[in-house]
Amino acid sequence: MSGAESSETFYDVAIVGAGAAGVGAAVALRHAGIENFVVLDRHTVGASFASWPAETRFITPSYPTNSIGMLDLNSIAIGTSPAFSLEVEHPTGEEYAIYLRAVAHFFELPVRQDTDVMQIAKVGDGFRIDTADENLQARHVIWAAGEFQYPLLNGFVGSQLCRHTATIASYGELDGDDFIVVGGYESGVDVAYHLACRDKRVRLFDKDCPWEEESSDPSVALSPFTLERMREDWFVEQVELFPHTPIESVTRVDDMYEVTARDGHRFETRVPPLWAGGFEGSHKLVADLFERRDDGFPLLSEHDESTIVPGVFLCGPAVRHDNSVFCFIYKYRQRFAVVAKAIATSLGLPAEDLEEYRNWGMYLDDLSYCGEECVC
Repeated sequence: MSGAESSETFYDVAIVGAGAAGVGAAVALRHAGIENFVVLDRHTVGASFASWPAETRFITPSYPTNSIGMLDLNSIAIGTSPAFSLEVEHPTGEEYAIYLRAVAHFFELPVRQDTDVMQIAKVGDGFRIDTADENLQARHVIWAAGEFQYPLLNGFVGSQLCRHTATIASYGELDGDDFIVVGGYESGVDVAYHLACRDKRVRLFDKDCPWEEESSDPSVALSPFTLERMREDWFVEQVELFPHTPIESVTRVDDMYEVTARDGHRFETRVPPLWAGGFEGSHKLVADLFERRDDGFPLLSEHDESTIVPGVFLCGPAVRHDNSVFCFIYKYRQRFAVVAKAIATSLGLPAEDLEEYRNWGMYLDDLSYCGEECVC
């Protein structure tokens, strides 16, 4: 290293993001024998989960383990379980953030909170990570900044007049008795459910009909947890469903919001429509470091590495391989050991302890699918 480079802190690996993906990847690095790494987060460990609406819960159930050694679906590290730690089956976001902080503390992860990463640049054989306070250097970078803090705001004309569900601290804070929700997947049904149980009228619109989707892939179909809630009496009585009704625009006329469907039908409400349109994701912030797939997601090597900037890896819900979508924790955690092994190999480490990851569905050498869409 030159004198200029040595004046900056140097790491073998820098992980950006201290959520489920970042903390899980960091634990995998520990198991791979990598010690000289850092986890950077612009807020705190689990901040995205802590900012969920207070009533929102995991749709995937947590359980400590079973007789064949399968891990809690929501666990991100071997030997840990949100169900065991929290004693709840469907954790809230705040509860899950507590679990992540406990994991980070137990494994003594080198997390630097309140560190906002401004830019990542390739410099020689490594990377310069510019933060708001200083510059760091790393031989490898794992991007694990997630998606919840990056909601999709421009889904249709006038969507800026709507309130994205990711910006709601609690459904109990919403004033009004007549709500329109645009988006009928998990978050849309979630807000409709909690408003309905407060005796609010809800009209729920979706361009498709996810509550009747026949696919077994939870990346496409609604979860049993959500479908069960949709059968509650108050949901049936208070929520009117509008499947196959894409929204064209939202306008405001005096004190009314007018929602126009693509088929020309118009609907009015006095409160801002709620937009449950998903997330752009943090991967957009590092688009220059990755090639893009046809669907806009980063193109990855078999080791989840950038195909154009060697040394940059992706962990989290934006991981895609062919038709397989790793958007749930129990899906993308399968890739932690893949990334950790690739980095350990480049550093000349054997990564022998990663073999235990095979026991909970992590594949170290290649992609193993049980179906075109379902990753088990």
